[in-house]
Amino acid sequence: MRALRILVIVAVILGGLFAIADRVAVGFAEDEAAAQLKSSEGLAATPDVSIKGFPFLTQVASGELDDVEVGIADYEAPTGNADESIRIADLKANMRGVAFSTDYRSATAASATGTATIAYDELLKAAKSEPTDVAPGTTARVVGLSDGGNGKIKVAIEADIPVLGKQTFSVLSTVSVKDDTVEVRADSLPGLGGADLAENAVRSITDFQQAIDDLPGGIKLDKVEAASDGVEITVKGSNISLVG
Repeated sequence: MRALRILVIVAVILGGLFAIADRVAVGFAEDEAAAQLKSSEGLAATPDVSIKGFPFLTQVASGELDDVEVGIADYEAPTGNADESIRIADLKANMRGVAFSTDYRSATAASATGTATIAYDELLKAAKSEPTDVAPGTTARVVGLSDGGNGKIKVAIEADIPVLGKQTFSVLSTVSVKDDTVEVRADSLPGLGGADLAENAVRSITDFQQAIDDLPGGIKLDKVEAASDGVEITVKGSNISLVG
């Protein structure tokens, strides 16, 4: 019995040491992965990287991590226009089946899903904020975006109309995603003070789109929905390159 008790004590001690070593190793790996991701994506701040699952060392031995979570506070995504970008906030991605090379310099996730937010003031950059002719003597422009409730965007429009002067109108718009582009389209058009305007002229102001060309690792836009602070986006992808 005494020998058995000693064996149990030794096993507990060794198990504790292994757990400590495992946590130290995973912390080091998270820091290294975060630093490499910051460098490869040109991020202004170091992202958060969290490697899930225990034990970590056995996952390393297999050459694949089960679950890795990445958080990027602010990401400047290219829009397809030279020197222009749009800020993606609070990007959180969950990577599954992360395989890495033997020299640990590259890693690829079998699949990824995540969420992020595009603030309304960022999306406003894609709208026509300069007065634009919509009829003889009448101009209009988008002056604000906000939450319209029930997944809609409220688009505020300022029109300069003969006799009436400057008037403000608003429309509720549906936001959707097509390929790598966020699209905003008015559900119905404003009358703009009763002015006789062609639909395509009004829609040239109310409707707009924002391309988002290059999210980290090649993940793609999947779904979008208007929310209180901006447009919430869902992203997904497969064979995502994390580093290298």
